[in-house]
This record gives sequence, structure tokens and C-alpha cells, in this order.
Amino acid sequence: MKKGDLTSKLYDELKKRNLFEEDNEEDDNEYSDNDDEDNDDSESNGLYKLGSKAIKILTDRIKDEYTAHYYYRAAANWCQDMNYKKAAEFFKNEAKDELKHSQKLQEYMTDFNIIPEIPQAPTKHSFNNLIGIITGAYKMELGLMKAYNKDSLSLFKEDITTFDFLTEFREIQKGAVVEYNDLINASELIDKTDKFQVLYFEQTYF
Repeated sequence: MKKGDLTSKLYDELKKRNLFEEDNEEDDNEYSDNDDEDNDDSESNGLYKLGSKAIKILTDRIKDEYTAHYYYRAAANWCQDMNYKKAAEFFKNEAKDELKHSQKLQEYMTDFNIIPEIPQAPTKHSFNNLIGIITGAYKMELGLMKAYNKDSLSLFKEDITTFDFLTEFREIQKGAVVEYNDLINASELIDKTDKFQVLYFEQTYF
């Protein structure tokens, strides 16, 4: 075999086995370019930062979680005033949970070198009756479940880490929707205009 043929054959074999440093370096650089483009993490110190899409999504959800917190806090106050003591305690706990959710979202952002902006959420809510509060809570939780599902789908291909992080929130929202769905179904068993039946409902299901 001629020397030129041997060299060519050896070159092809090494190339097949990805043993050329320049090929590996090219792959690494290609990954970094995509990483910068998708995640906006091109910092001089080289630390990974969340991309603009993830930041927008998480910021929107922080607002929603604060909105839910204030809704449930207002609901608890209304129920306390109307002497629905069990419902008041239930909504107090709901308000605490929503605040924890917003804190988790913020902590995740700071873990990846993003200082969260806290959006202004609606703080004023007025209610006329207990069943109306439950119906409003169902609509709110359903909307949030759909938002987390949509967000997760949007992030799946380009930010699997944030997708995995949102798994907990998808599960939380699914549970919340089912819980309020059950309360609404139970409320159909009573005359909602009868205060004593509504009180019985509150004592039974909260």
C-alpha cells in the first residue's frame, strides 16, 4: 500500500472515531453559541443564566401566584366576617400556599442568576357569597393550570431544566382544579339561597 493511501486511510479512521481535537472544539463552540442564543447566558464570568423566554414565563406566573394569594386572603377575611370559620381557615391556608409558590419561583430564578421582578398583582377582591368564592377560585386555578401546561410545552425543547422544575406546579394545579371541582359539584346538592344549607355545606366540605 502506498504511503499516501495509508495516510488517507488512517485519517478517515480517526475522523470516524472523533479523535480530532479540532472537531471536538468545534462541537463545543457550536453548543455554546446555541446556548447563548437560546438562554441569553453570555456573561463575562461564564455563569449560566435563564433565557428571556423562561424569565418572561416565570415572571408572569409569579404575578398569578400573588394574585391567587391576595384572592384567598380576601376570601378568608370575608368568611371570617360572615362567621364561616372553617372556610376562613381553609382560605387562610390557601393564601399561605400561594405565597410559597411565588417564593419558589423567585428562588429558582435567583439560583440561575436572575433577580426576579415582582409584578404588581390585583389586591382588591369583593364577594357576595361563599359559593361565588369557590366558583371564582375554580376559574382562577383552572386558568393557572392551563398556563403552566402551556409554559411547559413551550420550554420543553429548549430548556428541559425549567420544564422539569415546572412539573411540581403542574401537579399542584391539577390537584387544585380537582379540589374546587369537587366543591362546586357538592354545592349543587344544596339550595344556594338557603343560608342554613350553605352553612351545612361549609361545615361538611371545608
